[in-house]
Amino acid sequence: MMAAVKRLTRNWGKNKPGDDDLSLPTRDNFQPMDTSDQEDLVRSFERSHARQSLLWRSVFAVLLSLFAAFLVYSIYQQTFYPWELRHHAYFMEDIPLWTVLSADWLAVLACSMATIGVLKKMKHHRHWQWSACFLSVVLAMFWLSNMMRMPRFRWDILWLPFGPLCGSMICLYVDHVLEESSEEVRKLRGYMYSYKAI
Repeated sequence: MMAAVKRLTRNWGKNKPGDDDLSLPTRDNFQPMDTSDQEDLVRSFERSHARQSLLWRSVFAVLLSLFAAFLVYSIYQQTFYPWELRHHAYFMEDIPLWTVLSADWLAVLACSMATIGVLKKMKHHRHWQWSACFLSVVLAMFWLSNMMRMPRFRWDILWLPFGPLCGSMICLYVDHVLEESSEEVRKLRGYMYSYKAI
């Protein structure tokens, strides 16, 4: 769909200086498109965008939900079998149990907020995503500061500070890209011109 939108945009740029720049391109650059053809083309773009938007929002929401489910499992393990998981055991000497549990719950909250923001098309869905990013930054700083105090830096737990942050930022990016392509489709509707084939 994006390739077709770019192709249409290129065709608009090829219009002569006297031509109307705010109209859909002609079918073969000699004969204008009929109004019903334009309507069909724009509707096909709208349907395609709606399908792709639902698909990509769902994919990233599911991935983030799976990560949140893993974090809930991690919280369960830490609560009933403290310090048995390796990524928690590294901090056994430095961080109290309740602090690790709180950090994991905040990570679950950040993932949930990002998931809500990417799935729900409500008035303030971006607030959910920005809040998730802010919370993830705070968590990343917490985990990184504790990792830096360790005798040896553990690369295998780098996902701990950056997992929620990357997830929430990717969801924000996906939402931004889909909003931009939705705006392009809306512009196409505004560029329709009146023409009736004889």
